[in-house]
Amino acid sequence: MSKPHIIAIPYPAQGHVIPLMELSQCLVNHGFKVTFVNTDFNHKRVMNALADETPLRDDQIRLVSIPDGLEPWEDRNELGQLCEAIFRVMPGKLEELIEKIKEEEGDKVTCIIADESNGWALQVAEKMQIKKVAFWPASAALLALEFCIPKLIHQGIIDDDGTPLKSQMIDLAQNMPTMKTEDLTWLCIGDITTQKIVFQVMLSSNKTVKLADWVVCNSAFDLEPAAFTLAPEILPIGPLLASSRLGHSAGSFWAEDSTCLEWLDQQPPSSVIYVAFGSFTVFDQTQFQELALALELSNRPFLWVVRPDINDNTCHPYPDGYQDRVGSKGLMVGWAPQQKVLAHPSIACFLSHCGWNSTLEGLSNGVPFLCWPYFADQFLNESYICDVWKVGLKFDKNESGIIPRGEIKNKVEQLLGNENFRAKASKLKEMAMTTVKEGGQSNEIFKNFIEWMKS
Repeated sequence: MSKPHIIAIPYPAQGHVIPLMELSQCLVNHGFKVTFVNTDFNHKRVMNALADETPLRDDQIRLVSIPDGLEPWEDRNELGQLCEAIFRVMPGKLEELIEKIKEEEGDKVTCIIADESNGWALQVAEKMQIKKVAFWPASAALLALEFCIPKLIHQGIIDDDGTPLKSQMIDLAQNMPTMKTEDLTWLCIGDITTQKIVFQVMLSSNKTVKLADWVVCNSAFDLEPAAFTLAPEILPIGPLLASSRLGHSAGSFWAEDSTCLEWLDQQPPSSVIYVAFGSFTVFDQTQFQELALALELSNRPFLWVVRPDINDNTCHPYPDGYQDRVGSKGLMVGWAPQQKVLAHPSIACFLSHCGWNSTLEGLSNGVPFLCWPYFADQFLNESYICDVWKVGLKFDKNESGIIPRGEIKNKVEQLLGNENFRAKASKLKEMAMTTVKEGGQSNEIFKNFIEWMKS
């Protein structure tokens, strides 16, 4: 009997590709055939990053691509332009791919798993009478917030295009992170035009998600009980991490520099500050240098992921003589194998942008956080880390909007000088690990999910 064939289609951003790739690897281990559909642009990046690695075997996940409707030189960070092009071009290309699989391989696609933000893919599945699953790669609280948009409009908290009618704090439910209206996710992305487009995409996703047979989420009930109670249709199957299945993570847009693991081996236990800001964060020169000097002043070993495009001055981003002064105490790399880094016994804390994948990876390794959110849902995740789970600290900006070196150094000392943060983080690690093991809640839901897909 041939294996059930699944098409997985992520939203085209790094933080969305990796967790859906993790889910795809889990499905392959359970006897499914998976065709993973990136955009042409991201497919090239993934293939280049994989160039030095053992390629994924074809009997595992097949990586294919379809166009996103933009020319190669156009800016994919212009979200408005990207969304418009995707809606125009990708549905037709996905249909063609499904037909091609049927004609050329005599193989029928049995299910489409689409990122919840790719509602158009669920519409294609509906039209072609294929099982459909919406995959949510972020916190359940964020999806619950999206589902609550009509209620927020009705209560007069926001208007019809997502603009807050006054500045206030909102609680969607008890024990969920309290949000400032100015931190609502769609207001933390780009300029006003982009914000309105993102808000419209969320409204349209609210409609298309109703087509899905299942809505699965990369989280765990015990991490967000209030959010899952508020929106019981969201089913947790996470944390989806390569380390849980002892596998190799894939889907990265940058080649990982694994030499940093050997450097970590040389450091004392729980001594290293790991600093990484995900795939989107950018710094101006002043802030970048304040962070660099703070790490030097901390007098602790640090591993710092500095993407080639993280700073607007790519020629000389560091303060004069910086690299000579920090010497072997600090290591800067372009991109790191993050799950392996966070699992390393030498890591003391994680200075993070609080993207959801990074948040789960830190929690699952019992590492406390220093939070430096940049955009989108990262402010909501910071609130979980500091206010709900109490496993991290926030930074305060000065009147110029800069986080100064003294503030960074003080918070490092405060976090590492208080054993409670590490103790609470260890408890959450236990919780995150238990839920994906035999008998755990995420594990049970995942087993039911697999049975349904095979039925």
